[in-house]
Amino acid sequence: MSSHGVKQTAPDGRSMDLDLAAQLPAIDLDACALLLDIDGTLLDFAPTPRDVKVPSGLVPTLGGLLARTSGALALVSGRSLDDIDWMFAPERFPSVGGHGAEMRLSVDSEAVATHAPPMNADLKRRFAAIADQHSGILLEDKGYSLALHFRRAPQAENAIYDAVSAIRAELPNAPIEVLPGKFVCEIKHSGFTKATGVRELMTHEPFKGRRPVFLGDDVTDETVFAIMPDFDGLSFSVGRRAQGVAGQFSGPDHVRQWLAQLLARA
Repeated sequence: MSSHGVKQTAPDGRSMDLDLAAQLPAIDLDACALLLDIDGTLLDFAPTPRDVKVPSGLVPTLGGLLARTSGALALVSGRSLDDIDWMFAPERFPSVGGHGAEMRLSVDSEAVATHAPPMNADLKRRFAAIADQHSGILLEDKGYSLALHFRRAPQAENAIYDAVSAIRAELPNAPIEVLPGKFVCEIKHSGFTKATGVRELMTHEPFKGRRPVFLGDDVTDETVFAIMPDFDGLSFSVGRRAQGVAGQFSGPDHVRQWLAQLLARA
């Protein structure tokens, strides 16, 4: 990894260092839509979702890029819109939240649902009871989904997934989907993903007709990586190599550096 923190895939499949400054002109802020995952992409992980810190320089950078793209910048996250707003308060950004369950198209617009049904209350209770297995498991009810965080109890991972599998086996026709993530197991109603949310977002102004540039780090972001060719878009993975991406950032700190440079060079 070079000091610039990003790699690109050569035609023969090898990973090669890429100079960030040399890549920046390829991102046309007048014609692109910046779509950014939050946890693990913009922000470093913390022991719990509420412990995550937003570096002081990030919000001004995002605000500058929002203005420079004429509003075509959106945060794309598994977090709810309320949680996203809490993190970046007092600023607000266009966002796709809840793994595509809800979105806000502009800073001033109201949040709207994307026809995603909420999880069945009884199912929620059954999955929530898994958190009782270990004091280190953190239960997070996001409304449209339920997340079991085990960063404080990594040894509980197998037990969590075994318990989730047992419930699914008892209810094979239940319309649920399990999303494995980094120290988290998330359960949601099937039928919507980050990709369905991004598809919907790209049908609305100011995103419509622009070339999306998506950055993400986790398994749930792969659905968005997969649809970028449909929009002639670019995708970059963070912290790991993912199939079909144009490049790889080593971590959130390098993503933040890149965004700052992108704004400075605009």
